[in-house]
Amino acid sequence: QAQLLESGGGLVQAGGSLRLACAASGRTFSNYAMGWFRQAPGKERELVAAINWAGFKTYYSDSANGRFTVSRDNAKNMLYLKMNSLKPEDTAVYYCAANGTSTADLVGAVQLDYWGQGTQVTVSS
Repeated sequence: QAQLLESGGGLVQAGGSLRLACAASGRTFSNYAMGWFRQAPGKERELVAAINWAGFKTYYSDSANGRFTVSRDNAKNMLYLKMNSLKPEDTAVYYCAANGTSTADLVGAVQLDYWGQGTQVTVSS
């Protein structure tokens, strides 16, 4: 059974950094575009970063641009999100997802082919 499992969340002070990881199992995800969504209480799900199947094209939301870096290791079936200069408004549950082959398949997606259970990120002021 295909599965995505996030790790690396936690509590960090504003200005700090975290690196999230997503371990994919049950099938290869090297031909899928993958991304990181987040959802804060009372807010809609937001795509913060995405990367195409080969890893050469990326997408970042305005809030993530310049602070977050998405990367992948297809040989290890892993997806990463390095988050720097964290702000309290980055507090949310972060989800790893796979959908289509292009970053465009994640932007505005209503349904996703695969997504994980999420990892909590809390940024204190």
